[in-house]
Amino acid sequence: MADKKTIGPWTINAENVVYENPWLTLRHHDVIHPDGSDGIYGVVHYKNLAIGILPLFEDGSVPIVGQHRFPLDAYSWELPEGGGPHGEDPLESAKRELSEETGYSATNWAVLGEADLSNSVSDERALMFLAWGLVAGVSQPEASEELAHDRISFGQLLDRCLGGGARDALTQLMVLHALAQYGRGELPEGAAQRIKRGLEGA
Repeated sequence: MADKKTIGPWTINAENVVYENPWLTLRHHDVIHPDGSDGIYGVVHYKNLAIGILPLFEDGSVPIVGQHRFPLDAYSWELPEGGGPHGEDPLESAKRELSEETGYSATNWAVLGEADLSNSVSDERALMFLAWGLVAGVSQPEASEELAHDRISFGQLLDRCLGGGARDALTQLMVLHALAQYGRGELPEGAAQRIKRGLEGA
């Protein structure tokens, strides 16, 4: 590119796309580091907003999904999550992901929090939701997803997150956000009562 530009304390001398697919773009940058030395920076740009959902049944249990994660070559139990195109209402993305992965819809929704998932190498951002008042339906996973389903208490899921049995970062963030907000009295009443039951039933 003809004109240099800056990102915070970095100066970008040149950049180019080295890989692209429908979900992400990988860009290589020739940069001047904050200390004035020459360097490089690779950035993964995500074309979707990461969406995570913590669905709560009346008894305080939650539906979780299991799948083999290609990048890690490892099996993972997670809360429902996926991607929503930038420009689409994130709540509509969340409703679609919950239905596709679990078959459930929900009558009540609340934003749980936001997060930057890997900000040293990517611009991926996440929006997390609580969902309750669950109504059963039929799941419709994508071709890339071979999903298993389970239902455990919120307290059991918390134990898995803390004990290494649920390593997915977005799942851990949702559980810990919900626990902290419950402890501070910040959750909607319907969600708070379900979290309480889920902790008592652990």
